[in-house]
Amino acid sequence: MQLKGKTALISGAGRNSGRSIATTFAREGADLILVARSRADDLKEVVQECESHGSKVMSVLADMSNHEEVNHVVKQGLERFGKIDQLVCVAAYRDHKAFFEYGYDEWLSTFALNVHSTFYLARAILPGMLERRSGNIIALGATLSLTTRVNEAMETACKHGLYGLIKAIAMEFAPQGIRANLLIVGGIGNKRVYPERYKWEAKGPDVAPGGEVRPYPMGRQGTTQEVANVALFLASDQSSYVTGDRIVCAGGRYI
Repeated sequence: MQLKGKTALISGAGRNSGRSIATTFAREGADLILVARSRADDLKEVVQECESHGSKVMSVLADMSNHEEVNHVVKQGLERFGKIDQLVCVAAYRDHKAFFEYGYDEWLSTFALNVHSTFYLARAILPGMLERRSGNIIALGATLSLTTRVNEAMETACKHGLYGLIKAIAMEFAPQGIRANLLIVGGIGNKRVYPERYKWEAKGPDVAPGGEVRPYPMGRQGTTQEVANVALFLASDQSSYVTGDRIVCAGGRYI
């Protein structure tokens, strides 16, 4: 078990990649603090699956874009487990709009969840990591962390900002034994969020309709479990000399 004796806080743990990361970490021996903003039933399912692997789990419904709620969740987690070794920031929101369609409030609230939440969580958890001179932070980015597209101003700004934050954390705290990395994902089959986009053809589950797979040399959509496998690598001692970097799990899109 690669994470035995570790405690991980995972935001956005109720579904999709967050769920797969939670269950994978549980199988590898980690105790878990699982956070979701809503969907209590989904989070309950994740908790049950993680506990079936012997993991001790605390679950909380909270808004990670609110620093007071973040501080409360971290305080609860520390009271329950005594330490937090791993922080995995998955919670995010995205929308596709032309530049002038974004409102001021929407822009600020989206940045708060996609970027500020990672700052809030890191700020609350890092003191304990620094005291132990050990800790690991993983944030999920997207292919727009590397490039941009039409009608993606908000997502591009958020994901570039998140990568900058991760690099800054890695640079500042590397001497104290803290690692921080960005896991960039793309082309992940996400039926629950985009059901109309990922209806599989009769050819089989690895082939999506239209042009959805064309940018990906591997010719298929990825799975959330494949994302979780990379997250496990970044969380484990197998990546002990990796920090301030980005790992892309996107089927070869940026070869």
